[in-house]
Amino acid sequence: MNDEDLAALLAGGESDRAERKESAQDADGIRQAICAFANDLPSHNAPGVLFVGIRDNGECAGLDISDRLLQRLSQAHSDGNILPIPSIDVSRHRVGGCDVAVVVVHPATAPPVRFKGRAYVRVGPTTRLATPADEQRLSERRRARDLPFDLQPVGFATVDDLDLDAFRRDYLPAAVPADIIEQNQRTIEQQLRSLRLIDSGEPPRPTYLGVLVCGREPREFLPGDYVQFVRFEGGALTDPVADQKEIAGPLPELLRRLDEVLEANIKVAVSLSARPAESQVPDLPLAAAQQLARNAVMHRNYDGTNEPVRIYLFSDRMEIHSPGGPFGQVTPENFGTVTDYRNPHLAEAMKNLGYVQRFGIGIPTARSALEKNGNPPPEFDVGPSAVLVTIRRRA
Repeated sequence: MNDEDLAALLAGGESDRAERKESAQDADGIRQAICAFANDLPSHNAPGVLFVGIRDNGECAGLDISDRLLQRLSQAHSDGNILPIPSIDVSRHRVGGCDVAVVVVHPATAPPVRFKGRAYVRVGPTTRLATPADEQRLSERRRARDLPFDLQPVGFATVDDLDLDAFRRDYLPAAVPADIIEQNQRTIEQQLRSLRLIDSGEPPRPTYLGVLVCGREPREFLPGDYVQFVRFEGGALTDPVADQKEIAGPLPELLRRLDEVLEANIKVAVSLSARPAESQVPDLPLAAAQQLARNAVMHRNYDGTNEPVRIYLFSDRMEIHSPGGPFGQVTPENFGTVTDYRNPHLAEAMKNLGYVQRFGIGIPTARSALEKNGNPPPEFDVGPSAVLVTIRRRA
């Protein structure tokens, strides 16, 4: 948006496209506003704008628009509390004679967007919780032409291909607060649609996200949806195989079993220190292996390939092979420092299930765990259609 557009929005006062904040102290209020603008309940199909550094009466707050403030605002949409991650732009402007931080929030292609499991909307100058009717409107508005792969409908699947008992037991309570479930009293179809697990057609069809999260047999529709784990006795593919497993199933089961297999195969070496007590030091830190394996499940390409994620554990290293090269803003040069999402709603599901704490920190967390454990840093071989991550055991 140009300065004239921003000035006009600011001069018009608070509305369903503009909100003022005196400072960034109200962190939850800022996130609720971002969520509401992303949902675009009035169907403006135009960005909403949050002006930080303006009092409610329109006066300048005299806020220092520092780089640190802009960074805090930029992180507000990607700390894992707003899902799916909305698209925002954050910049410094002088508008109406005031220095302000401007947060431009673009309408979501797949609403409803939720903050801490609750959808917010903008009604006039007010941000409020979405009603069931609001959420129904938002669910029906998805623009099919813009949908990423994980939200595209599976043309040859039906709702009967979803395990509805597992959905109620494992995913619904993880994705939506109990009081919202109780308050809304929705049908199972409305709940599935609201969480993007089925589309809005008649009859509804499961999305690929629905098949991945709660499909009875996900591999019937996505043959590569599994993790192949192989532990070798030596350091080469030709060495004897000590153990191998295919880890498959709907997302909650797959991630749980993946953690179990990794934990069972991370050996612990006993290290005697100068202190009387012994300290147990793993030859590979479990946290690093988990983060990188989950990244592979989250960011892999599920479309047009039957290849699984492959995890090979050798005597001297672990290799994690992920089908699908860099996506979006990610390049071989900035891999590990820039994050983009081929499967943004699968990422949301993993966050809901507790396997992601914050977005964009998987690789930094793995680097830190390896360094603290005394391992070399991870090695990345980023090709056009696959990524290989290697982590080496302690010497």
